[in-house]
Amino acid sequence: MTGRKFLAFCAAFALSAFAPAQAQVYPAKPIHFIIPFAPGGPADIIARLTGQQLTELLGQPVVVESRAGAGGNIGAAAVAKSAPDGYTVLVTTSAFAVNVSLSPNSGYDAERDFIPVAVVAKQANLIFVHPDLPVKTLAELLALAKTRKLAFASPGSGTTPHLTAENLFNLISKLDMPAIHFRGAGPSAAAVVAGEPPVGAGAIATPLPYVKSGRLRALAVSSAARVASLPDVPTFAEAGFPGVQDDTWIGIFLPAGTPPAIVQKLNQSVNQALQNPDMRERLASLAFEPVGGSTQQFAGYVKAEIAKWGKVVREGNIKAE
Repeated sequence: MTGRKFLAFCAAFALSAFAPAQAQVYPAKPIHFIIPFAPGGPADIIARLTGQQLTELLGQPVVVESRAGAGGNIGAAAVAKSAPDGYTVLVTTSAFAVNVSLSPNSGYDAERDFIPVAVVAKQANLIFVHPDLPVKTLAELLALAKTRKLAFASPGSGTTPHLTAENLFNLISKLDMPAIHFRGAGPSAAAVVAGEPPVGAGAIATPLPYVKSGRLRALAVSSAARVASLPDVPTFAEAGFPGVQDDTWIGIFLPAGTPPAIVQKLNQSVNQALQNPDMRERLASLAFEPVGGSTQQFAGYVKAEIAKWGKVVREGNIKAE
């Protein structure tokens, strides 16, 4: 072997050894979970639960940060522009898939600028009202909306609770019930508790404590079957809308260019966390269903969600706010 060939061999060997070595030392410092919504919503809740598990599994702190605004686009764009080293992670909701059609000028390309890592959990969306509103069923709410001007609170333009309600109220039922958008699920549920407006749509986790305490009344859930935490609340199908079945999911993404070994390590750690009985029990108490799976499965799911919600956005002529 000539000297030049020997040097080339050494260089190739060093490069081949770099990725595994990099994965072995990852993480070597705190990981930052960026939540593109206000604190208190589904993404924040799941990020904190997952972060606690990953802190134990990976041996480094997971710091949860909220960067709310523009329906999730501000936080997502910040992660898209961050170093692809596994230390800045986007934890977001299904609004990520909606924003492809809702916000074409979001500042990032959802499919080009991110690597889907894992779906952590999902849950149905809930239609709920202030207890002073004289309705106890979804049918009664729809009837009242035909005689009285009502609006509904949403956790943000383009979130799946917003689109679930738009589809149900305005596209299917032909009502004129506008959305009032808030910066996250927490503020939106709190607004309905205050009666301004008296109707809300949100993923179950945030309004659930208010429902349990009697400060909100739950009318219907968008899941295929009733949820264990609200066994007396009918599904949309039971309420007369069999074609409406939606989920708010919480997923983890890394910036494009992140080394595959790091992507796989984070995916495996999330899947391991989801097998923890304490984690599963906590998710169940919040009406979340653990999901997990491979990066390839999540990538396919995201594409399907982009197509599904794009149809609702187009037919409803929904614009970003």
